[in-house]
Amino acid sequence: MLLALILSGSWALETGAQARFTANTQLHRVGQIEWKHPLTVQYVITNTGTEPLVLTDVEPDCACTAVQWTQEPIAPGEKGTVDVTFDAEALGHFHKSVAIYSNATPHLVYLAMEGEVVGKLKDYSLTHPFRIGQIGLDKEEIQFHDIRQGERPTAYVDVVNLSDASYTPVLMHLPSYLALKAEPERLQPGARGRMTLTLDTERLPDWGLTQTAVYLSRFEGDKVGRENEIPVSVLMVPDFSGLTETERANAPVIRLSADELDLAPLLAEKKKVRKDIRITNGGRSPLRIERVQASHPALGISLKKTVLKPGESVRMRVTVTRKRLEEHDRPLRLLMITNDPERPKVEVNLKN
Repeated sequence: MLLALILSGSWALETGAQARFTANTQLHRVGQIEWKHPLTVQYVITNTGTEPLVLTDVEPDCACTAVQWTQEPIAPGEKGTVDVTFDAEALGHFHKSVAIYSNATPHLVYLAMEGEVVGKLKDYSLTHPFRIGQIGLDKEEIQFHDIRQGERPTAYVDVVNLSDASYTPVLMHLPSYLALKAEPERLQPGARGRMTLTLDTERLPDWGLTQTAVYLSRFEGDKVGRENEIPVSVLMVPDFSGLTETERANAPVIRLSADELDLAPLLAEKKKVRKDIRITNGGRSPLRIERVQASHPALGISLKKTVLKPGESVRMRVTVTRKRLEEHDRPLRLLMITNDPERPKVEVNLKN
């Protein structure tokens, strides 16, 4: 799974503007949440336009919510996030919204969350919908996306002990670049806790996607297996935040003949399908394709040249083997890491 951010029910603003704001949802329904247990929801924003999208400001409708959002411009085809945290200090039903200002048209969009704050949770089906044994989780995978070297971001996994015995949250096979802290260290039956994972980017092997799996221990002495596996994905991109305006004006610009390929008709007739994508440097300095990765073992990539002079082009051949598609249930995508400061991460989706 190359990227676990899969947008479902996408809600888009129809506009002719060059920057286009598309959110994965307009409304988060969070169900019941426990009193004085803050809840954070994330909206994934995709720039479906042709120019960088800038989220200029995000304003919550009351002091009971706090916001964090992607500050840097979001390149065409790329994603940003808006995280909204509700303090859950008041009992009862709630409907909270945030106003998002951007350079798209219209310039103002409202996104919302709704639910109910209760004294004690009885139904964890919405707040912790994933089960590993008798442990409920609020997510089924751990993701760190679009991070830069030197950063130490954190990810959170909320857990609830649905068993009739006390429980200690432990993640087995934790890689060296992740550190875990569980609070509280031991959960009584029916109690909730949180696992905080901190990423040390200095220990990552390279830019691009790093994937692994950790395993939630369901009881003391538990073993690893598919039933307690939690996938982990880390996507690290180069940091161009320190470039001057002159350096940006003279930077390389990656251009692709296609950002998406529909291979379904060909795969219905052939065992192996080949398609070409033309990559062109439309900038003023050499374009470097630092890394190319495939999301699926059925996907092959051939690229004879990884450094392009201004105006130069190269053919990237994409090959898909139909038989190998059945080996893994993953989306077909390829990822490129480049030295284009506006598109350090380039994704190509393949429909099969």
